[in-house]
Amino acid sequence: MTTIEFNKTAPASVARSSLFDRIREISLREIRSRAFEIDKEGRYPVDILRRLGEAGAFAQHHNGFGEDYCTDMGAAITAMGIVAEECLSTAFCTWCQDAFGWYVQNTENTTLRDKLQEGAATGEIPGGTGLSNLMKALSGIEQLRLKGTRVAGGYRIEGLLPWVSNIEDGHYFGICFALNDDPDHLVMALARCGDEGVAVREAARFIALNGTATSSVSFAQAFISEERVLADPARSFVQKIRPGFILLQAGMALGLVRGSIALMRSLPGATLRANAFLPIGPIEIEYRLLTLEDEIAKLAATPSRDDREFLESVLKARFESSQLSLDSAQAAMLHAGARAYVEGSVYARRLRESYFIAIVTPAMKHLAKDIDALAKTPMPQCGGR
Repeated sequence: MTTIEFNKTAPASVARSSLFDRIREISLREIRSRAFEIDKEGRYPVDILRRLGEAGAFAQHHNGFGEDYCTDMGAAITAMGIVAEECLSTAFCTWCQDAFGWYVQNTENTTLRDKLQEGAATGEIPGGTGLSNLMKALSGIEQLRLKGTRVAGGYRIEGLLPWVSNIEDGHYFGICFALNDDPDHLVMALARCGDEGVAVREAARFIALNGTATSSVSFAQAFISEERVLADPARSFVQKIRPGFILLQAGMALGLVRGSIALMRSLPGATLRANAFLPIGPIEIEYRLLTLEDEIAKLAATPSRDDREFLESVLKARFESSQLSLDSAQAAMLHAGARAYVEGSVYARRLRESYFIAIVTPAMKHLAKDIDALAKTPMPQCGGR
């Protein structure tokens, strides 16, 4: 296993700058030239993901593995954003790896953490998320799809997850299931593609992000050992990881928005002069972006806070990241005009990618529902008689 070596004596800001330079070099040299292929042909960029892992892109929110050896959620988001400036498919796979690592980082199962954390941080042990169904179930949007029965040494799982990304044979991914004899008791664990009873089938073809190794996964009496359990019971663990899970997604949005701004500003002079008459352009988008980046950075400094006010701020920031992605990609289309309406144009790809940011779990309607529910929850009373 390759261990990333960092300069422990260098100031944290210098180390982070070096990290971002490494990732930007990969993005400009490799991702930019292959973004069309990844999108059009649905090519999973496994070799690029490996190099991003070697560069430190997945390690920053792991305590003891990042540039300054602490949990730096902000650096993880920034690294993902650099990737997303060029290709959202690759950035989404980055988020999947980061989310998998976030589960491992936070589990109290020290044996599991010791076994997987370094590999999750370097990317040598690839992983997916698998918690879309859980997040929707906790918000009352759909039923939990996986059920489990206790057996000697672990659990037998039944059910189907329709969409799990960044998974190929041997990859881990998170799951959450309810016990058949106690439906309110949730257990969170790691499953693995290729294990007995775990069947992976190709998912439907999407309008974008087909190069993300996304599959449906069925469980037919699949055995999950106790050694793979992340949390049992799982509710408090899910509450702990949820803000970071959502915050990390901001990296996709911030990068796509910055990429859209760059596209608008790179247009020919005559087009730029005509675009001044459009209602929204790169100046307005960038102002909103800078405001959002400041808010994300503030929230990312304390990703494990679990109070209601913090969660509400995370949800609102994530909602704005979706809205700004939609607005920036549409503005880029309008600024580019007919050249954007040609099949295979980067502008059209960015627009299709922006819709993904708006509907990936938690989708905008999901976020709005949860924000509304939090607003209607009475604040706890302090003091008084």
